Amino acid sequence: MCGIIGMLNKDGKRIDGSSIKKGLSLMNERGNGQGAGYAAYGIYPEFKDHYALHVFLDNMKEAKFNVEQEIERWGYIVYSEEIPTTDKGIFEDEKIPYRYFFKPDPRKLLGRDYNEKDAIVEMVMRINSQKNGALVFSSGKNMGIFKASGWPNDVAEFYKINQYKGYMWLGHNRYPTNTPGWWGGAHPFGLLDWGVVHNGEITSYGTNKRYVESFGYNCSMLTDTEVVTYLFDLLVRKHKLPLRLAGMALAPMFWKDIERMPEQKRQLHAALRLTYSSAAMNGPFAIVVANTCGFVALTDRIKLRPLVIGKKGKAVYVSSEEAAIRAMEPLLDSIYSPPAGDPIVHQLEVQTL
Repeated sequence: MCGIIGMLNKDGKRIDGSSIKKGLSLMNERGNGQGAGYAAYGIYPEFKDHYALHVFLDNMKEAKFNVEQEIERWGYIVYSEEIPTTDKGIFEDEKIPYRYFFKPDPRKLLGRDYNEKDAIVEMVMRINSQKNGALVFSSGKNMGIFKASGWPNDVAEFYKINQYKGYMWLGHNRYPTNTPGWWGGAHPFGLLDWGVVHNGEITSYGTNKRYVESFGYNCSMLTDTEVVTYLFDLLVRKHKLPLRLAGMALAPMFWKDIERMPEQKRQLHAALRLTYSSAAMNGPFAIVVANTCGFVALTDRIKLRPLVIGKKGKAVYVSSEEAAIRAMEPLLDSIYSPPAGDPIVHQLEVQTL
């Protein structure tokens, strides 16, 4: 049922959040008011070299103190503030959204091999599993996730989405089924610069969860989209697979189809299936996964959830519904539905932003 939407300006042009808000709000029937959110890339140019940590706090005393104590074990907070929002009291069980602009320091990690991004992952995992009353839900550079347990329009108004400008946006309207609607369970999910929106169900969740946990990830939110986020981080960032190959590994072709392929192509698909058998995702799903460079859109191999791609000049749109894309851009150059299981990758055409 969930509604997903995204857009990328491949020339790096930044636009405000009014367009993505309009497209996502058109799909209200795909949600039930229990979760919505947005991810935006390029929104913090003044802090582009710092990690922007977005954190839900239950209170501004104990939880905030514990989070800051943990963050300062890894580096330095250069600036922090409550994320600007409209008047409080819009949502039930309202959290305090806070943000830290953070610079890791290798001198604080004496006695261990230092990898900056691995350190950020470990820090996020420690806070989310050990610090009561706090949840890091966004941790990338020059990007941010904004989400809550509510309707798309209310969440956009709450976070003043129209005041941010980004070259890429994601949006999600949630209809929770296997897990309750709560602030942390709303999409997008994030880790480092990954932003993930997902419609459907990963029935291989248990196997996938055990697989990523064997590489040190801590699945603390008990939801399949969290595991999807860690799978992409593992395969792309740590195993160095291109986005398209990672998508092919996670939504692999059926063996009966692989056996009919030409030799070279057959060897590639067989190797991906065998190597990443425990990472392969089963079930009905449509997923859009973004990082700083662009996004990959992917459905399950028999396409039990819809996905549509539209283009207009240097802009690329992706959504569950054509109508949502046309609400953002009525005069498209082209629009189509990608084949089942075929990863569609679009990336920036500029080197720096």
